Amino acid sequence: MLDIGYALSTRFPDPPQTDYRTADVRTLRHDLFCGDVYLADTDTGQELATRWGWLPVLDFAWALCAIAERLDADPRGGRAPGPQRAELDFTESTELMRFARRFGWVEITADWQRPGEPPLACSFTALHREARDFLHDLLADLVDLHEGLAENPVVWELQARFPRLPQGA
Repeated sequence: MLDIGYALSTRFPDPPQTDYRTADVRTLRHDLFCGDVYLADTDTGQELATRWGWLPVLDFAWALCAIAERLDADPRGGRAPGPQRAELDFTESTELMRFARRFGWVEITADWQRPGEPPLACSFTALHREARDFLHDLLADLVDLHEGLAENPVVWELQARFPRLPQGA
């Protein structure tokens, strides 16, 4: 089972003058909501986690949903021999998280993994569903924390672009 989670940083707070109601895409993706994220296999205990404190968490969630879409671009879906590949780069560093889909499985590696550490592996279905759930759960938390964010049109568009997936999808 794949689990995706986050922790917001207290070292890098959002600017106090931020108007969340009108923040633009760039501000929402790159300048706010800094912290750390993790992807974990709850069956094996294996985890890929950032420990930097400055990662834009909403941008990570947004990018992870887009990566799942890219990995599913082959019209043959889970029957495609692949591999389909995608990378998530972290703007403020040279670190990369890499995704490789073969048939219905995805292997996830990160530049900061120890040599010889195996990739985190999960079904594509789990990655796709958990990425969407993570995005919506994160947005719900951020809306609770930041007045006006729920009224931001960028947030509406993001939720419409990546809706939650039904169970079993």
